[in-house]
Amino acid sequence: MAAAGQAVGSGALETCSLDRILEALKLLLSPGGSDSSSLQITKHDVLLATLKSNLSALEDKFLKDPQWKKLKLLRDEIANKAEWPQNSEDVTWNFTSQTLLLLLCLKETMIRLAADFHPGKPNPRTPEVAPALSPDALSISQQKTVQSVLQFVVTLGVCPYLMPGVGVPLRFRTEFGAVVQDVVHLNAAPDATRRLYTSCRVLLNVAQHTSLGSLIFCRHFGDIAAGLCQLGFCPTKRKALTPAKEVLTEEERTLSAEALRDMLDQVYQPLAVRELLILQGGPPQSCTDAKTQVKCRAPAWLRRLCGQLLSERLMRPSGVQAVVRGILEGAGAGAAGGRDAEATAADWKKCDQIAKILASCPQQSLSPESYYRDICPQILDLFHFQDKLTARQFQRVATTTFLTMSRERPQLAAKYLLQPVLAPLHRCLNTAVYVVGNEPLTVLLDSLLPVLGVLFLLYCFTKQSVSHIRSLCQEILLWILGKLERKKAIASLKGFAGLDKAAPSLHSLCQFRAATHGGVMITVKEAISDEDEDEALYQKVSSEQGQVEHLGDLLCHCQECGLAGDFFIFCLKELTHMAMENEAELKTKPFSNKSLLELEQHQTLLVEGQERKLLVLQLMAVLCEKMSEQIFTNITQVVDFVAATLQRACASLAHQAKSTVESQTLSMSMGLVAVMLGGAVQLKASDFAVLKQLLPLLEKVSNTYPDPVIQELAVDLRITISTHGAFATEAVSMAAHSTLNKKDPERKIEEQQQTSHESYTDVAQSHLKQQQSHEKSSQTGLQSSAPFIPKGVSEASTATNQKPASITTEQLQEVLLSAYDPQIPTRAAALRTLSRWIEQREAKALEMQEKLLKIFLENLEHEDTFVYLSAIQGIALLSDVYPEKILPDLLAQYDSDKDKHTPETRMKVGEVLMRIVRALGDMVSKYREPLIHTFLRGVRDPESTHRASSLANLGELCQRLDFLLGSVVHEVTACLIAVAKTDREVQVRRAAVHVVVLLLRGLSQKATEVLRDVLKDLYHLLKHVVCVEPDDVAKLHAQLALEELDEIMKNFLFPPQKLEKKIVVLP
Repeated sequence: MAAAGQAVGSGALETCSLDRILEALKLLLSPGGSDSSSLQITKHDVLLATLKSNLSALEDKFLKDPQWKKLKLLRDEIANKAEWPQNSEDVTWNFTSQTLLLLLCLKETMIRLAADFHPGKPNPRTPEVAPALSPDALSISQQKTVQSVLQFVVTLGVCPYLMPGVGVPLRFRTEFGAVVQDVVHLNAAPDATRRLYTSCRVLLNVAQHTSLGSLIFCRHFGDIAAGLCQLGFCPTKRKALTPAKEVLTEEERTLSAEALRDMLDQVYQPLAVRELLILQGGPPQSCTDAKTQVKCRAPAWLRRLCGQLLSERLMRPSGVQAVVRGILEGAGAGAAGGRDAEATAADWKKCDQIAKILASCPQQSLSPESYYRDICPQILDLFHFQDKLTARQFQRVATTTFLTMSRERPQLAAKYLLQPVLAPLHRCLNTAVYVVGNEPLTVLLDSLLPVLGVLFLLYCFTKQSVSHIRSLCQEILLWILGKLERKKAIASLKGFAGLDKAAPSLHSLCQFRAATHGGVMITVKEAISDEDEDEALYQKVSSEQGQVEHLGDLLCHCQECGLAGDFFIFCLKELTHMAMENEAELKTKPFSNKSLLELEQHQTLLVEGQERKLLVLQLMAVLCEKMSEQIFTNITQVVDFVAATLQRACASLAHQAKSTVESQTLSMSMGLVAVMLGGAVQLKASDFAVLKQLLPLLEKVSNTYPDPVIQELAVDLRITISTHGAFATEAVSMAAHSTLNKKDPERKIEEQQQTSHESYTDVAQSHLKQQQSHEKSSQTGLQSSAPFIPKGVSEASTATNQKPASITTEQLQEVLLSAYDPQIPTRAAALRTLSRWIEQREAKALEMQEKLLKIFLENLEHEDTFVYLSAIQGIALLSDVYPEKILPDLLAQYDSDKDKHTPETRMKVGEVLMRIVRALGDMVSKYREPLIHTFLRGVRDPESTHRASSLANLGELCQRLDFLLGSVVHEVTACLIAVAKTDREVQVRRAAVHVVVLLLRGLSQKATEVLRDVLKDLYHLLKHVVCVEPDDVAKLHAQLALEELDEIMKNFLFPPQKLEKKIVVLP
C-alpha cells in the first residue's frame, strides 16, 4: 500500500525529540470532564466534550508554546503531504486524524534518530560495559502510551466503519466500545469507507518501523485485517458508478488486497491463522463470556476469502505447524504449553477438527496427491517436539490426522505417511516411531504386518535391560494381534516362535544394540572368528530360548481375548503332526542309489525337522508354565483342546508307540469330557454341536485302545454326546466325580455352575497342570503308570484350606510311599505335602527328619522340574527347622567331587543353600565360617556352572552378614578380583561382578565402614570391567555397582541435612 506521506528529508527540519511527541499524544489521551453539573448529561456528551477539549489544548500548545515549534513544523509538513481529508464535522474523525499525524511524526523522528546515531567503538579494556542504547528505543512507559494511542485509533478509526459480520463489533467488546459506536457520525464527510481506508493505510505505514509494527500487530492485527478484507474484497453494487461517485478506486482496492497478503506473510503465522478463523465466523476459541461473542454471522464473501487465505497459510512451508499452533494457542495453550495445556491436550474434539482440516484437500492444490506429498512430511514432524506439553498436544493432533487420512485416502496415506514411518525398520537402520490408533484400519494393519517380526525381536531385546521402548513395543504388538484376524494372528505368532521360516524377520547380518537416551539401534554384525564360534552358537541358542520365553510373557496378556488358548491348541496339534511324522520316518526305506547332494539335502531336512520338534516341545513347556487356568474362554476351545489330545493319543496308538505320557494324556482327555457331560458345565444345544466333533475320535479310541475300561468309557461318552445328555451311564458319572475329586473334593456342584466361563476354566485347570508335567516328561522320556493321586495326598492338599489337624501314621506312610511313585504328579504332590507338614511343624513328620532328608535328596536327582523343585523346597524348610543337623551334610554334598554327584545335582544343592541363607536371615552369622569356606572353595571348581553357583551363593551370604563380614573381607575381595579378571567363562565373570553389586546394595551406607580397607580395590575392579570386559552384561553389572558406590559416597560426604534440635538435661 502506498505511504500516507512521503518521508521528510533529514536536512529539511531539525529533529524533534521523542519526549515532545509522546507528550502531545498524552495530551490527546488525557481524561476530561464536563463543566455542567446537570445530572442529565450522558456518556456520549462526556466523550465528545473530552475529545474537543483535548484537540483545543493541543492546538494551543502548538500556537503558544515555543518548545513545541519543531513538532508543529514536522506535523504541518506531514499534513501538507498527506492525501486524506483531515477536517470533518465529526469530532471523532478530527481526533483520529490528529492522532494519525502524530504517529507519523513519531515514526519519522525515530527513523531520523536511528540514522544520526553513530556509536563509538567499544573499549576492549572494559568489555563488561553495555553498548550504547539507540536513541529511537522506547521505554516501557512510552510503549504503554503508544499502545493506548493505537487502541484509540483502531476504536475510533477502524472498528466503527466495518460492515455487520466483519470482525467483532464494538458493542460486544466493552462498554466504552458501545459508546463510541453511537458517537461516530457516519453520514458526515468524509465517507466511512474513505475513513477506513485512511486509517488502515496510515497504520500500515507506521508499522513499517519494526518497533512500532510489533506494537500494532500484537493487539490490533485482527481489526486491521478485517478492514483490509472489506476494502479489497467486499463486492460492490452491480450498477456501474461514475468515477466521481466511487468512494475507492480500483487501484486502491487492489492496493488493499495486496497489503492484506503482505501483512499475512509478515506476521507470526499462528496469529494470522487464529485471526482468520475468527473472521471466518467462528467464536474465539477460549471465549465463553456473552459480551465477547459474535452476534452476526460473517458474510459469504468473507467466509470464502478466509477459507482461501487459510488454505494458503496451510500450503506454505511449516504451514501445518502454523495451523495447529493457531488453533491450540487460541484455546489458551500458549506457545510453550501454558497452564491450560493439559486441558487442551485432553480435548479430542478439537484434535478431530484439526485432523479434518488437514485431511481435506483445498481447492488451491493441483491434486490430492500433490497436497499429501507436501503436507504429510509436516505431519510426521509433529511427532518430534522436545517440550513435553507441546509434544503431547502435537502428537495427539498428528495421531488423529494420521487415522483420518488413513480412513479417507488409504492409498495416499500408505505412500506418504506409513512408508516413511516404517522405512527405518525396512532398511534396518534405526528404530521408528509408531502411531497407535483405536481403529483397526486396513491400511494400518497391512503396513504393520510385514515388520511385526522385527518389532517382536526389538521387544525381546528391550526385555534384556531397562528401556522405555519396551512398553511401546508391547502395546503395539498386543494391539495389532488383537485386531488381526485369528488366522493371521496365529500365523504371526508362528513367526515369532520361529516355526515359520518364511515369515519376515531381521536380517541375519543385523543385530540390535543399545543407543543413547535409552534407545535402540540396528548395526551390522562383525565377522565371527573360529575362536568365537562356540560363543556365537551359545548366544544364538540363548537368544532363541529367550524369544520363546518372551513370547510366553506376551501371550499372558492375550488370554481374555482367546488368542492364547487358540495358539496353545495349535501347538498341541503340532505335537500330533510330530507323532505322525515320526511314523512316516520309520516307514521310509533307506535309499542307497541317491546322489551325495540328495543325501546331504535329506540330512539337512532331518536336522531342520528335529529343530522344529525341539522348538515345539520347548514352546509347549513355556506355555504350560506361564498360562493360567483362564486360558480357555469358551467351550469351543475346551473341545478343541480335548480333540487335539485325543488325536495325539490316537496317532501314538496307530504305530504302536504306547507310552506313559500318551496313556496319561488319553486318561486326562476322557476325564475332561466326562466332567463336562457330568454336569459341571451347563451345556446348550450349540455346545453339543461342538462336542460332536469328538465322536469320530472317541469311536477310534473304542476300537483301537487295548484297555477295556477305556473302551467302555469311550462308547458311553459317544452315546451321551449323541443323545445330548439324555442318557448317561454310571461310568461317565464316576469318571467325572473322580476327576473333580482329584482337583478339589470339597467343591460343590452349585459353585461350579455360577457362570459357564468359570466352569470351563475350572474344569480345565487341573488338566492343564497335568499337561504341563506331561509335556516336560515328553522331553525327558519319562515313563510311569496311569495317573493316580493317593487318598492321603489328596486329603492333605485339601486340608490346607481348612483348619489344621494332626496327621495320622497311616497318612504319613502313604505319603512316604507316594514319594517313590514313578508317576510324576503323584510324586510331586507327595513331596509338596511333606513340605507343607514340615512348615506346619507336624510332630510325626519331624520325628522322621533323617528319612525325609533322604527322600528329598534322592528326588533332587530327578529330571522333572516339578519334582526336583518340590524337593528343593522341602530341604529348605527342613533346614529351617534343624539347620545344625542338615546344613553340614548339604555343604559336604555341595563341596563333593563331581564323581560322587553330577554337576546338575550340585547346582540343585546350591539352590537349596541359597534358600537356606535367605530363610536364616540374621541367624546366618552362626554358620558364617563353613558357608564362606565352602563357597570360596567352590569358586575354584573346574566346572564353570559350579563356580557361578558358588559366586551367586557367596553374594547372597555377604549381603546379609553386614559387619560380620569384616574378618574375611580381604579373602572375598581377592577372590572376586581374580575371577572377574582371569576366568575364561563369561557367566562366571558376570557372577563375580554381580556379587559386588549385591555386596554394595546389601551394605548400603554401612559399606564405608565394613569395606573401608578394600573399597578402593573394588572401585578399581569395577572400572577395569567397564573399560576392558568384552561382555555387555558384565559391563552392565559393573555400571550398576558404580552407581551404587557413587550414591553411597555422596551420602557419606554430603549427608542429608536434618532439622533437629537437641535438648540436653543438665545434672
